[in-house]
Amino acid sequence: MNTVKLNNGIEMPLIGYGVYQISPTECERCVSDALQVGYRLIDTAQAYHNEESVGNAVRKSGIDRKDIFIVSKIWISNYGYEKAKNSIEESLRKLQTDYIDLMLLHQPFCDRYGAYRALEEAYKEGKLRAIGVSNFYPDHFIDIASNMEIVPAINQVETHVFNQQIEAQRIMEEFGTHIMSWGPFAEGRNGFFTNIQLAEIGMKYGKSIAQIALRWLIQRGVIIIPKSTHIERMRQNIDIFDFSLSVEDMTAISTLDTGKSLFFNHHDAKTTHMFMGWK
Repeated sequence: MNTVKLNNGIEMPLIGYGVYQISPTECERCVSDALQVGYRLIDTAQAYHNEESVGNAVRKSGIDRKDIFIVSKIWISNYGYEKAKNSIEESLRKLQTDYIDLMLLHQPFCDRYGAYRALEEAYKEGKLRAIGVSNFYPDHFIDIASNMEIVPAINQVETHVFNQQIEAQRIMEEFGTHIMSWGPFAEGRNGFFTNIQLAEIGMKYGKSIAQIALRWLIQRGVIIIPKSTHIERMRQNIDIFDFSLSVEDMTAISTLDTGKSLFFNHHDAKTTHMFMGWK
């Protein structure tokens, strides 16, 4: 499994399996399938309500815990130092593990500073091997990276061919932070799975549109967590290490960038109101 070295020296798989929007009843089976196929990074979150299913699958897999990289995220309802500290313990319990490999703040709202201090403390205690953030735009990211003791190892943000995060990635790299993609398939929006340009490039390599888009991301050093509930698709999504896109094809795909989210803008007042309703 190809890995990247985080800013604290630990190795993290470059590709993993995401469990967003997978029900708790189906999640255990999906994670078991993903581990069987060869994934060794599993990405979950408190807000997904399936941490316990992930923990069950990991425990039953027979794979040594040290060989599986578990990522979770603290939801905004658990922000603030004390609540975040307690929620980390709850996630450890649900995941049935003594440590979480990477814990992120899920959104840049509410008392993110208090919550991040709880991450730092748990990191020093060995309960978290690495810490970071998610959905932090450059202004939010620079602020927390500049003012907290431990610089985030990861910033997980919407990243795909239509929202490429080129400038955001450059800023993260200034701080030694790796970019991690959520929504690498844009959840099928903007005609992703029928894009003619991606399809034509795929024909050259004998690969699908999805595989081309994923390969383009990892060649940029972006950590990816594609999701599928079907084991054959899981196999296809991880089968992207036997070819490389040419400079010409990488450049062609870069022209698909719209420079904006296909989901929501974290700087928009309506978005903030929406998240406040989810506290």
